[in-house]
Amino acid sequence: MALNLTQKQEVVAELAEVAGKAHSLVAAEYVGLTVEQLTNLRKKARQEGVFLKVAKNTLVSRAVEGTDYAVVKDALTGPLLYAFSKEDPGAAGRLIKEFAKANEKLKPRLVSLGGQMYPGSHVDVLASLPTRDQALSMLLSVMVQPATMLVRLLSEPASQIARVTNAVGQQKAA
Repeated sequence: MALNLTQKQEVVAELAEVAGKAHSLVAAEYVGLTVEQLTNLRKKARQEGVFLKVAKNTLVSRAVEGTDYAVVKDALTGPLLYAFSKEDPGAAGRLIKEFAKANEKLKPRLVSLGGQMYPGSHVDVLASLPTRDQALSMLLSVMVQPATMLVRLLSEPASQIARVTNAVGQQKAA
């Protein structure tokens, strides 16, 4: 079904708003997927905070102008499904990677992150990025480690004295 001018402007405005706030973009070929499979993909996308859209490439090209995703404009050819990560940079990559495992018809075509465009094979790299909670826990463990080592260092002399006293006590008892 063809869109009229106002509908096209609405699609461009919606995509431009999402692209302006998104952390990453994954474009994938979806030819051959059934309506049920696409519905399941959309459902998972909503749960994971990913904006999923099938739109004309010319509309997407106009929408990403002036954003970090302007680098992908020339690579937008053929029927593509666009997944924008709204909350977590790796969410779109994880979604497409997991869904492509079960459905070989879904093929990642390109990945864009931080103003750079990468081939579809980099979806694995994007999917391996930690979630916000994982990143915070890794940061916390790195921050706690020096304090833990300092406490061990400061308590070691007292532990040594206790061990020496215990050894001397056992020697005298024997």
